[in-house]
Amino acid sequence: MNEVNRTLFIPLYGKSKVSRQGIIIKDEMAEKIWDAEGFEIKGKSKSKWLGYSMAMRAKVFDEWTEKMLVENPDALVLHIGCGLDSRCLRVSAPYAKWIDGDFQDVIETRKKYYSENEKYRMQFFDLSKSEIIENLPGAKTAVVILEGISMYLKNEEISEFLKSIGKKYDAVHILMDAYTVFGAKASKYKNPINDVGVTQVWGIDDIQTVLEGTSFKFVAEHSMTPDKMIAELPSSERWFFKLLFAGSFAKKIYRLYEISR
Repeated sequence: MNEVNRTLFIPLYGKSKVSRQGIIIKDEMAEKIWDAEGFEIKGKSKSKWLGYSMAMRAKVFDEWTEKMLVENPDALVLHIGCGLDSRCLRVSAPYAKWIDGDFQDVIETRKKYYSENEKYRMQFFDLSKSEIIENLPGAKTAVVILEGISMYLKNEEISEFLKSIGKKYDAVHILMDAYTVFGAKASKYKNPINDVGVTQVWGIDDIQTVLEGTSFKFVAEHSMTPDKMIAELPSSERWFFKLLFAGSFAKKIYRLYEISR
């Protein structure tokens, strides 16, 4: 895998570690895949604090996806940049169609652990290629998951994707995490993705700059570290976690946006 694709092992490691602790998220598939595919994690990537953060972020995306499916049971779920994530198994709400998309070498690895069926499939996906979006299955509504991917895209690339997906479906609901510009610049000096060779990322300071010229509207900003999940941490660690990952400083680095059309 190239450097960007190898970043998928950072959240996989975090989720597997937290899952074994029996808190925040239960992810048996992450445990299984890490045992089989994992490698020696170095530096910031092995931080327990980062592991907690990755597990909470995944759980927030899980709960949002669940909510969207309850409200839109016939929607197509499109998880772009899925990596080896098991959200398709963790979300309990039934779905009509679910597509996990990523680069080809990721999908090849993924197919060792996940099986396709009538409702679920995996495919190569590059959101910069409009023809891939045009060839997606038809549906009135699409629920789109962009977890841990926007920072590898320039703002204009995200905008072009929104224009393409907006033309394909009548209604689109998207949840997307993003660095701020400050967060992207700071990542040059302190970011776990540096441990797997990634040195260039991008940030968004104002979500409206990405939405301009598209049919999408800002819906809400969500917390990636809800109090109910922080409460599951060992009591001796909660204060320090809040200081690092859940306070006002954290919002200067990292945000979570819901948008729709």
